[in-house]
Amino acid sequence: MPNQRKQRADGERTRDAIVRKAVSLATLDGLEGLSIGNLAGALDMSKSGLYAHFGSKQDLQLATVDEAGRIFQAEVIEPALAAAPGLAQLVAVCDAFFDHLMRRTFPGGCFFAGAVLEMGTRPGPVKDQIAAFQGGFTALIRQFVVTALELHELPADEDPDALTFELNGIILAANTNFVLRQDPAALDMARNIVRRRLGITTTTTPPTNGTKSRPPEDDREQDPTAAIDAGAQITG
Repeated sequence: MPNQRKQRADGERTRDAIVRKAVSLATLDGLEGLSIGNLAGALDMSKSGLYAHFGSKQDLQLATVDEAGRIFQAEVIEPALAAAPGLAQLVAVCDAFFDHLMRRTFPGGCFFAGAVLEMGTRPGPVKDQIAAFQGGFTALIRQFVVTALELHELPADEDPDALTFELNGIILAANTNFVLRQDPAALDMARNIVRRRLGITTTTTPPTNGTKSRPPEDDREQDPTAAIDAGAQITG
């Protein structure tokens, strides 16, 4: 029995390593570019070893999307949920996304930004899984907007759907520019644009070296995200 548990644990670790590598490769080659053969080569494994974990290319793609979602949840969504409700969560979710890019979690930028474009015209379970995740993330941003409205942190006539659309556009534009140029200035610009769009007064640009700078004393009282910018580390 102990041997069986050890074999099962070893198998789970191997599978985790496979899908983690698959997510990374998919940001460069796309989900359609994934194959048992090239993945086996990248991991220095036999094809038969990979087939033991994934019976088909579609199974591999679905597992890859699932793993990408788990990583995005840990690096972007959970830090946002940990912030104070309302405007602070809107800033936190955008900042966590930019931090996710800055850390170069994946070589090709945000997995879902690329996967949506690649699989959007390919009907099937893989597209459905990607669409469900993207829809959930969009709904989360909208929920943060609605909460900020209820807390009177945004103008009463703010359209939640329009603001959600704009913030999504900003983070996707930041991803595109950062992937193309590998220039952290694109992420600094995106952070400032988010704050300006949300009506947050700040005269400092959060640095991209992983530390947060304190805003001026006069601004800190007006800024509901002061706790974030004053040093609360976002680990997303």
